Amino acid sequence: PEQPAETESPALPPEPPEESVIHTCTLEIRCDTVVDTSKLENEAVIPYVPANGVILATTEVEYTPGENVFEVLKRVTRDQGIQMEFDGGTLSGWMYKVNGQFPNYGCSQYFVEDGDEIVWMYTCDLGRDVGDNSTW
Repeated sequence: PEQPAETESPALPPEPPEESVIHTCTLEIRCDTVVDTSKLENEAVIPYVPANGVILATTEVEYTPGENVFEVLKRVTRDQGIQMEFDGGTLSGWMYKVNGQFPNYGCSQYFVEDGDEIVWMYTCDLGRDVGDNSTW
């Protein structure tokens, strides 16, 4: 006797690969400390200093797992044409916070995680003027 034909159950759609998950963090870039542009030693950057100190308002950005804070910054500033070459003297430079804290290691060592809130801020006084008191 012939066996009845087996009916195939409908195939389930394949699970999306892990890479298709979108990872996001927020990025903000501020230079409140040089809104008074007389602090800048290089007057050529004055046109890049917004009056309100906000170079990039808090923006949700995608990142790839394994990217560090510096790589995210480089990509976003390149994509948006943001100028970050300032010179406010020997105690000046860029600092970053993640989720409200100043990490005590370099930005290339801090790997981004979902939901991280990254804020870059320009200091003219080794961080004292942006709320970092870890250096003194």
